[in-house]
Amino acid sequence: MSVDLNEYIKFLEKLSPETLDKIAIHVAPNIRFKDPFNDVEGIEEMKMIFSHMFEEIKDISFKVTKSFAGDSSGCIEWTFSGKLKGNPWMFNGTSILVFDHSGLIVEHTDYWDAAREFYEKIPFIGWVLTVIRKRLAVS
Repeated sequence: MSVDLNEYIKFLEKLSPETLDKIAIHVAPNIRFKDPFNDVEGIEEMKMIFSHMFEEIKDISFKVTKSFAGDSSGCIEWTFSGKLKGNPWMFNGTSILVFDHSGLIVEHTDYWDAAREFYEKIPFIGWVLTVIRKRLAVS
């Protein structure tokens, strides 16, 4: 198996509506993509999620800060930033990647704190979630 995680990282860091069609170079046709809002299978479905992201979020920047790859899986830590409804938005996350026998990615799962980084920024809902989180916190 030939996995070049660095090439996928370069692709993600330069991802734009214009480069989105090149995703098939890196992911398998049956890719499973999962994040806090989505769980889909297939390249076209994954592209739809990214296309929607570009429609809703402006000035997107995606920077990988750490990465590692084993024989059949890898992990990247990243920082995402952009403007959502004109407001700056930035958060950190991690993606777990699973590779097939030819080195294509068959699973890409994003982990990030959607409650704190998204829902808590919504009026009223955010206030309720913040109060609950503070009540559950040890200190």
